[in-house]
Amino acid sequence: MHGGDWVAQVLKAQGVQFIFTLTGGHIAPILVAAKQRDIRVVDVRHEVNAVFAADAVARLTGIPGVAAVTAGPGVTNTLTAVKNAQMAQSPVIVLGGAAATALQGRGALQDIDQLSLFKSVVKWSKSVRRVKDIAPTIEKAFYEAQSGVPGPVFVELPIDLLYEEQTVRTLYQVPTGKSLQSRAIATYLKIHVNRLFAGSNGQQISGKITPSIPKSNREQVRQVAQKLLEAEKPLFLVGAQCTLDVDQVHHVAAALGKIGAPAYLSSMARGLLGKNHPLQMRHKRRNALKEADFVLLAGVPCDFRLDYGNHIRGSSFYVSANLSKIDLNKNRRPNIGVLGDPGEFLRLLADELPAGSRWTEWIGHLRERNDARDAEIRAMGLQATGKINPIYLFQEMEKEAGDNVILIADGGDFVGTASYIVQPPGPLTWLDPGPFGTLGVGAGFALGAKLVRPDSEVWIIYGDGSVGYTLAEFDTFARHDIPVIALVGNDAGWSQIAREQVEILKDDVATVLAHTDYERSAAGLGGEGIKVDDPELVPEALEKARSAVKNGKPVLLNAIIGKTDFRKGSISM
Repeated sequence: MHGGDWVAQVLKAQGVQFIFTLTGGHIAPILVAAKQRDIRVVDVRHEVNAVFAADAVARLTGIPGVAAVTAGPGVTNTLTAVKNAQMAQSPVIVLGGAAATALQGRGALQDIDQLSLFKSVVKWSKSVRRVKDIAPTIEKAFYEAQSGVPGPVFVELPIDLLYEEQTVRTLYQVPTGKSLQSRAIATYLKIHVNRLFAGSNGQQISGKITPSIPKSNREQVRQVAQKLLEAEKPLFLVGAQCTLDVDQVHHVAAALGKIGAPAYLSSMARGLLGKNHPLQMRHKRRNALKEADFVLLAGVPCDFRLDYGNHIRGSSFYVSANLSKIDLNKNRRPNIGVLGDPGEFLRLLADELPAGSRWTEWIGHLRERNDARDAEIRAMGLQATGKINPIYLFQEMEKEAGDNVILIADGGDFVGTASYIVQPPGPLTWLDPGPFGTLGVGAGFALGAKLVRPDSEVWIIYGDGSVGYTLAEFDTFARHDIPVIALVGNDAGWSQIAREQVEILKDDVATVLAHTDYERSAAGLGGEGIKVDDPELVPEALEKARSAVKNGKPVLLNAIIGKTDFRKGSISM
């Protein structure tokens, strides 16, 4: 067995079904060994998308996603996606190739200090230095990625640990000579290779790794239950941490229903309660927070999205449940802070509460205001915008897409508009970057999502700015038979930035794009392209896009949309 075999054996034991990559000589043994063990190797056109795809797999399955990338530029190309996974608290494992151990620091091809580069963006990192340490290091990576606050980890695997021993000895051969220097180098390299491979066959592969997750304090749960029952206007904000335990998400949704408090859902928790649930509120969150006398943040930090805690009324009883001690107390200290899995906390909280309906008047007040905003938005969808009204476009998409969909959000203004209109149909049917706000997640997320949910219809909601990051991955979709729909809202500009920039600075510099024919690029890369600029043809275009994916083709629908002020003033800092 060579080092790549040991890597693949651990991945197989941990339930890994896919490894995402852009090939390179430094990592070839891993890819070949993975394929031999029926782990599907999916190669992309840019390494960042390998990590985004692994991130999506992790979010939708609960099993850490794995990306393998070659040394140097291959590793550095992943940094944005790794940081995004860190901030989204997603368990991702990045395996990075590296120069041979004896050549590091001597000017070898693509040799850089990779561990220092990753230090601030991963939970844990390790450079393996002997073949016998490969399996235990990869197993440790799975433990670290999932334990406590989940997140990305990085394992560096030098090339001379991955190939067969004889190949490595050949790699290290030096010209024979009688000089003292030649003999010294030959002796050193022989000893070095002996050390690399010593004891390599004695590795043991463990079973499935069990991570360490902090449990909620039962006494704190009882205290929160008592305070909640005393409240007249409670409000819950539920975030992505409540979906980390994929096997329990439906139980978390049931717990929210039993508790009976109105809730706003964010990030991966969008869709947790399905469509049109009477407890789910989607509009006027800031107003509701200012009125509430009890606020519970379940896996949600007080960051910029809550104006650093200022959206919560000062006199409210504030509870936070979070896996992260830092996020638990970020910007505002809660009256009760529960360090633990917020999904488990909600389930325990539901068990502490008596049966029966509560807060009917308060819920009715919020529902009336929420429904009024929905009516306003529906009316705005009828307004003429010069091309296709984006609100109308999403209203039609909502009708056409149905309930067996996974929605990938990748954009600014266009995706922001979608969040007001398109309702994810159930748990784990919405993927967005998370708090890092990264553009370019679309293709990678869609790739991972379609692989783990092949029977679901996967839609990427792209702005015309964000589609430029990953359009080349239509080649990946076509080569690997991954039929997804990309809906591009094309208004020829970086609209979320331009709207504020032009008003404040009176200049549109660097915010202007063109009504580019993105559909032609998708077709040239092996997919199908559709362009629509007439509102009356929108239903037909959406139906045509769905027909294409049913026939196994990835499709890009380039919708020429008009400019609106729907999200004026929405930019966050």
